Amino acid sequence: MATLTGFQQDNTGAYIEKDPNAKLTYTVSWVDWLPTGQTVSTSSWTLETDSGDGSPLVNHATSATTTTASIIISGGSAGSIYKVYNTITTSGGSIERRYFRLRVKERSL
Repeated sequence: MATLTGFQQDNTGAYIEKDPNAKLTYTVSWVDWLPTGQTVSTSSWTLETDSGDGSPLVNHATSATTTTASIIISGGSAGSIYKVYNTITTSGGSIERRYFRLRVKERSL
């Protein structure tokens, strides 16, 4: 089972909150899902969008190591929940995809 630092739980599953003005890095660890002896070879990201969304999520940059994949995200409309998909190809040629949800919410201290 993956460690979900900072995530909350609802009826649909895990999500993490993000302020619409925040520009943050999100990292997925693939350690628990990689076949023995294999590493992450490639990683791609897809940000869910809604038709007519005035402030969709923005992908600023991505990176990967042999066991993780990261993305820097900004934007999003307050009150919206988005799915962020990460697809990897392993050194052995396996393809795997996972997603997490971002709940965009105005945050204060």
